Amino acid sequence: MPRPLSHARIWAAIDALAARHGMSVSGLAKAAGLDPTTFNKSKRVTAAGRPRWPNTESLSRILQATGAELEDLLLPEDGAARTSNRVPLIGLAQAGTGGYFDDAGFPVGGGWEETAFPEIRDEHAYALEVTGDSMEPFYREGDVIVVSPAAEVRRGDRVVVKTIAGEVMAKVLVRRTQSRVELHSFNPEHDPRVLKPQEILWMARIVWASQ
Repeated sequence: MPRPLSHARIWAAIDALAARHGMSVSGLAKAAGLDPTTFNKSKRVTAAGRPRWPNTESLSRILQATGAELEDLLLPEDGAARTSNRVPLIGLAQAGTGGYFDDAGFPVGGGWEETAFPEIRDEHAYALEVTGDSMEPFYREGDVIVVSPAAEVRRGDRVVVKTIAGEVMAKVLVRRTQSRVELHSFNPEHDPRVLKPQEILWMARIVWASQ
């Protein structure tokens, strides 16, 4: 009979999820668009000393940010580690040059390095190394983001977009209609972008980031 979902177990599962993705719990919260202190030890009990549980929205957002499923969060009782695999890796700037992707945004060709990454269900996932400051404060130069071409892209997702003109950018998808795609920058010093759907070659969701 499985153990009940106790207060200690759910918080341990969040700690383990962050560790599997190479992040602190603060980094995990930031990656999910939450306050960095959301999962801090001090937030796990009330001022009166009673257990405080994470809310369902915060759980949903960390699953979305990491590309994990609910069963991935609730680790096996024996603590068995998840396996990892290797995914292709290039620099974000290189992604704008030819030969790395097909027209659907799947990685092709040579010139890729590789990096280790916790197991993901998309065999076509790949990693991009961040350059510049346009993705701060969420991602900084040298961080690695993993992109899943097979993942469903929804409003509010962090995405990598490649335009017909060859520009590659990492943004937040704010709105998508039949006539326009609105993308916001992570860094407020960089202006939002509005594109026509026909200007976009492909768009893929960011499912993990090193922090």
